[in-house]
Amino acid sequence: MTKVTFITADDERIEVDAEDGTTLMEAAVNNSVPGIDADCGGACACATCHVIVPDAFKEATGKPSEDEEALLDFLDNHEENSRLSCQIEVTPALEGMEVTVPEM
Repeated sequence: MTKVTFITADDERIEVDAEDGTTLMEAAVNNSVPGIDADCGGACACATCHVIVPDAFKEATGKPSEDEEALLDFLDNHEENSRLSCQIEVTPALEGMEVTVPEM
């Protein structure tokens, strides 16, 4: 298990124990994190699992695919470190990461 904290648009901090090998989106959904709707179920088709990854974990989360980038480009609140949490695999390298869930 890897500890990850989601910071919601209301500044609520939700610390979760995410199972390694799952996605950050699954961890959020399994812990009822507000703002992570995951409408497409993790198929990288909707952008309703948008998060902002801190600089310190940018390398550990990898680079977004072209499909992910295309979806992120449609978001008004897209930032340089925006990612779809369905595309981030939970690994021990993410231990202690705090991601921001932007307002929709």
